[in-house]
Amino acid sequence: MTVHIDLAGMTALVTGSTQGIGAAIATGLARAGARVAVNGRTAAGVQRAAVALRSEVPGADVIEVDADVSSDEGTARALGLLPTVDILINNLGIFGPTPALEISDDEWRRYFEVNVLAGVRLTRAYLPAMMERGWGRVQYIASDSAVVIPAEMIHYGVSKTALLGVSRGFAKAAAGTGVTVNSVLAGPTHTGGVEDFVSELVGDSLPWDEAQREFMRLHRPQSLLQRLIEPEEIANMVTYLASPLASATTGAAVRVDGGYVDAIIP
Repeated sequence: MTVHIDLAGMTALVTGSTQGIGAAIATGLARAGARVAVNGRTAAGVQRAAVALRSEVPGADVIEVDADVSSDEGTARALGLLPTVDILINNLGIFGPTPALEISDDEWRRYFEVNVLAGVRLTRAYLPAMMERGWGRVQYIASDSAVVIPAEMIHYGVSKTALLGVSRGFAKAAAGTGVTVNSVLAGPTHTGGVEDFVSELVGDSLPWDEAQREFMRLHRPQSLLQRLIEPEEIANMVTYLASPLASATTGAAVRVDGGYVDAIIP
């Protein structure tokens, strides 16, 4: 049996999709035939990402949405450029280490605004029309940090934990309408800057494949995959969940963590 994912005729918005996981997701959806809106804060960055996507997927229908959706004004701009979507992927997020006792109220608010409220606002805007049409897909890109709160950035972990509740709640709001809402727990991923980070910790004398495995062995030993996850592997799950094939999966926290979270369920 061959599994074929066909998203032709569907319009998808992927927030924060000019690089990393978001760019891989945009590519995966475009390969499946979706019309994809690439999003970022600057017109130049979005244009570069759109050019790269069209090069990667010849003939791809790409929309450029330059808008900072972590703000009310930016969200309004995004909705003006793209009034309706069939697939909403809330990927935008920020992270960074700060000692727990040094995280200010303003920093807590910033993480909640970007990592949580950006997706909430867009879901609130797009979900009603999806429900009226009887079909739609909403996803939140969470993290293993939602379950395994990192000591060095608890504000990031807590914001990702919130996404699990948000996605479950919106799934209940959309119950019985044909719209599914899920979160995806991404594990340690090979994105920009990670190779330098790995090199700092294990040295630069090893070939990359060996270096990343040594990094995982020493610093992420609970991973069952024992290597970093490639962004495309996360995109594969997101593309599947966006398809009609995943019609019975909703209200779920789906793990693409390489077995990092040491639990049978999140």
